[in-house]
Amino acid sequence: MAFEERNEARGGAHRKEGAQRAGRRRGRKNSGCLTAIIYFAFVVGISTLLAAGGWIAANDLLALNKPEASTIITIDKDEKISEIAKQLKEDNIIEYPFLFKLYCRYSNAIDAIAPGTYELRSDFDYRAIVTAMSSHSSSRLTTSVTIPEGYTLEQIFRLLHERGVCDYDALMDMAANHNYKFSFLQDLPLGDAKRLEGYLFPDTYQFYLGEDPLYAINKMLVNFDAKVTDAMRAQAVEMGYTLHEIVVIASMIERETTGDDQATIASVIYNRLRSNAFPYLNIDATVQYALGKWKSALSLDDLKVDSPYNTYTNPGLPAGPISNPGYSSIYSALNPEETGYYYYALDKEGKHRFFKTTEAFQNFLNSSDHA
Repeated sequence: MAFEERNEARGGAHRKEGAQRAGRRRGRKNSGCLTAIIYFAFVVGISTLLAAGGWIAANDLLALNKPEASTIITIDKDEKISEIAKQLKEDNIIEYPFLFKLYCRYSNAIDAIAPGTYELRSDFDYRAIVTAMSSHSSSRLTTSVTIPEGYTLEQIFRLLHERGVCDYDALMDMAANHNYKFSFLQDLPLGDAKRLEGYLFPDTYQFYLGEDPLYAINKMLVNFDAKVTDAMRAQAVEMGYTLHEIVVIASMIERETTGDDQATIASVIYNRLRSNAFPYLNIDATVQYALGKWKSALSLDDLKVDSPYNTYTNPGLPAGPISNPGYSSIYSALNPEETGYYYYALDKEGKHRFFKTTEAFQNFLNSSDHA
């Protein structure tokens, strides 16, 4: 009996220990299930966040479901992509500047973006935005600028600056220091913007807003090169003048003409150049150019201004062109009238009267017909 009791006691102990081990196994199984559930929930949560973030990024990248907006943006030379992205964000064209910068960096889009003024819309995806800001984009804004005949280089550059085409200082620097590959400029030394005076052909041009000053100037020089034909250049040589000298004469004609008397004014200039009796051209417009401003009437002191452009104090032609002449003045410089005139002056009606002698000229100046 005692033996059986001991066996029963040992059996009970074994059953109790087994139950404890089974309990521990069930606890570990329940704990593992909970961990798996938590991990699964974490993975699903992260995936959801990534998917949501990816969708939001895709919306901006591909311009999906974006609020309607448009803007005019001007990109300056050497402007950083971070500054461009910031402007696009402020104008509601993109939502995420960092994403746009990343796209530009890895797609080499930075090199495609050119200085200029562009019209952009929020329904442009990133690729379309970059394309729209390229040099030949249809989104690049243009302006029509008419350059009047007789404008000086400075007046032309200020006009282009006012119209948003180019910066004035950048134009002056480009005019002075860029070596343009035109034959008519090869003998004109670099360093002074006035080397292009006379060659910026007056016309109506289509310019990009924010245009590269090199292209803006080149467009006018190309026009001059086309308008002044080889036959006209050969004609200048036959007359005994260089093309530059013809442009100087044409520039004076342009500033002196009242609109329909270019060839007659040309005759006066050539008559004086060929005469020992008239060493000075006495062209008022050259004094105006030397003064750097236009005056309704010149004083005696003005006529004495110390300048190589002053044809009252320097014999022969002035130091260079004093304006940018139009085709009619250039043609008249090559085809002057044959006259005996050495003088001209304005009458009260604003037209020039021409004279062959000093006496006739002085009599007119003292008459009531003189302006």
